[in-house]
Amino acid sequence: MPAPDPTTAVPRPWPEPWVAEPWVSVEGAGGLPLAVYRFGEGPPVLALHATGLCAACLEPMAQELQPTASLVAFDARAHGRSGRPADGDLRWERAAEDTLAVLRACGLEAPAGFGHSFGGAVLLLAEAARPGTFRHLVLFEPVVPALAEPVPGGVPDNRLSLGARRRRRQFGSREEALANFGAKPPFSGVDPLALARYVDNGFEVTPSGGLALRCRPEDEAEVYALGFAHRAWQLLPAIRCPVTLVCGEHTDAFGPAALEAMAARLPEAEVVVLPGLGHFGPLEDPRAVAGVLLRALGS
Repeated sequence: MPAPDPTTAVPRPWPEPWVAEPWVSVEGAGGLPLAVYRFGEGPPVLALHATGLCAACLEPMAQELQPTASLVAFDARAHGRSGRPADGDLRWERAAEDTLAVLRACGLEAPAGFGHSFGGAVLLLAEAARPGTFRHLVLFEPVVPALAEPVPGGVPDNRLSLGARRRRRQFGSREEALANFGAKPPFSGVDPLALARYVDNGFEVTPSGGLALRCRPEDEAEVYALGFAHRAWQLLPAIRCPVTLVCGEHTDAFGPAALEAMAARLPEAEVVVLPGLGHFGPLEDPRAVAGVLLRALGS
């Protein structure tokens, strides 16, 4: 069956526009400005999104954590409203340094952490760099390839990088962007509220009144390439806090076998497989993923 044509699809009742206002701006590694948000009330959980997304994509999940916990989430470098490094340094280790800077600036001492995909691997790198940073990590399909050694410079011709370079950056309107993403995978399986949060916060308004991606396609491609260049796999045995590794039953990325291999290298870990979900699980079913986080928090 051919994919639906977003230009002729019947309009969906999308949520009203909502733009998140940063809670605070923090200087990350090299003085790079990072936009930090606080979603909800209650004890804070430090959260980091997946490649190409933004902090506001996790706000629907934060709603499901109420009133037990809030998410302190930040836009990664070159994403959302955070700065783009002039030197183009998008190494995942630099993102880990950014994470530690956010924790220091916000006065968060040994919080729980939640990371999705890229965000999960970065939180592992932050914990390895400064043991005791987190009291518990809940990671949805962290990008931790089982490599004997990292690949210097990464793998620029991997599938995700190639796809990112072809990504459409501009749309004529919010409605056009929502219809486009909602009509084809992987966003067609995303909760409408999470998709609206992405479009309303992961894009900026152009002078013509349209929308343009804040995360440039070439930057997204570089982050994907550098997913093969970090040392998270080698550093797993040094992670001392408990780690809950989560994946979707239907993922095409880091599924049960990959997570079990990671868990075998971690001193204290468990694996949770959520039925019916894919790699975009935190956006597909925010309630189910929030439930795993709440259990890890002891709630």
